[in-house]
Amino acid sequence: RLLRDPGHEVEVLLLWPADELRGDPAANLARLGGAGIVELMDCQADTALAGSGCVVDAIFGTGFEGAPRAPADAAIEAINRCGAPVVAADVPSGVDGATGAAQGAAVGAAATVTFHAPKLGHWIAPGRDLRGELVVAPIGIPAGAPAEAAAGLITDRVLDAAPGRGPGSTKFSSGQVLVVGGSAGLTGAVCMAAMAAMRAGAGYATVAGPAELNDIFEVKLTEVMSRAIGSGRSLAEADADAIAEAAEGAACVALGPGLGRDDSALALARVLAARIEVPLVVDADGLNAHAGRLGAFAGRTQPTVLTPHEGELARLLEVDSGAVKANRLDHAREAARISGAIVVLKGDDTIVCAADPERLAIKGFSSPALATAGTGDVLTGTVAALMARGMEPFAAACAAVHAHGRAGVAAARGRGAESVIASDVIDALPGGLAPQAAGEAG
Repeated sequence: RLLRDPGHEVEVLLLWPADELRGDPAANLARLGGAGIVELMDCQADTALAGSGCVVDAIFGTGFEGAPRAPADAAIEAINRCGAPVVAADVPSGVDGATGAAQGAAVGAAATVTFHAPKLGHWIAPGRDLRGELVVAPIGIPAGAPAEAAAGLITDRVLDAAPGRGPGSTKFSSGQVLVVGGSAGLTGAVCMAAMAAMRAGAGYATVAGPAELNDIFEVKLTEVMSRAIGSGRSLAEADADAIAEAAEGAACVALGPGLGRDDSALALARVLAARIEVPLVVDADGLNAHAGRLGAFAGRTQPTVLTPHEGELARLLEVDSGAVKANRLDHAREAARISGAIVVLKGDDTIVCAADPERLAIKGFSSPALATAGTGDVLTGTVAALMARGMEPFAAACAAVHAHGRAGVAAARGRGAESVIASDVIDALPGGLAPQAAGEAG
């Protein structure tokens, strides 16, 4: 009706018979008048949409969940095929506004106009990727009206919670990090995690890696200590005592970068996760060692942070990776519930959640430069450093995600996102962690 008033040619395509509408929909249809109303039950959606200059998607509202059924699924697919730009009302149809999940056909919009405030599903993939430009339209609800937030977007303020160094600080009081991992062909991962920990403010970092590879660590790592473990080119279950002893002096342990998938190395990761009695960050093969064994983390008495990508989370939960991709939030929450750990589900929309369902935070800006090998190891070292410095674990995970994303944005300046490598992100971490630089990224 509003589009017709200034003279636009508008058709309304109904997926259900007009005489089945009740309440406000029926009243507004009556105000529109009968011209230009097409019941798609009597017409193919592709034919009806042909030649459209723009499509307004208003099939479902914010209460939608699950997968669209007929006839809505066919209409959504026709909208995506028609080639016209799409403006979605509130959320793209097929997207769960509460989670961002899309478990069936979903509209890919050029823009989404939502009302009063963004929804959680606008920030979590795939909903984040399907919404296009997000426009928030006021509808008369006063600013500051009582409302319960479903989650928090991670902002610059979290960086203020990181403890700083004072005149009496030492390398030991500034936070000691032990990085456990490394194997033949995968020495870079443990080195990047350790260097990221140093750049993120750890006063002291040590690599506990295989003895035969120790010369590599000695050459590559100038500021990081190394501790030769065992006698081979990969760590093994028999090395648990030596590593547990090394962990006693650490304020946080990072377990898994470059560990490898040798059966004995994976067994070692399981033993260490149970034995290490300091805060723990688990990534890479430290996670793969716990495929189908997430509950093993629940017995830990010290804080634990797990940093999986979608594939690793799928293995932990023993589900298909496509299911995780379609519904990232619910799977991250399930992993946190089972493990009792803080789960950082990596992605451009990184999700940080705890076993307490009220503790949920989402990365609020895009940093595509991080889509390169090694940046996950950088995040692991950053989380470990902030925890070692004494930051509350959930806040440390959020601050690390935010600083890591900002560092990715900064690293892409002047070289382009496609040319960024993980060491560029490490070099950019100091700026990413600095509160005064925070506004530059988002």
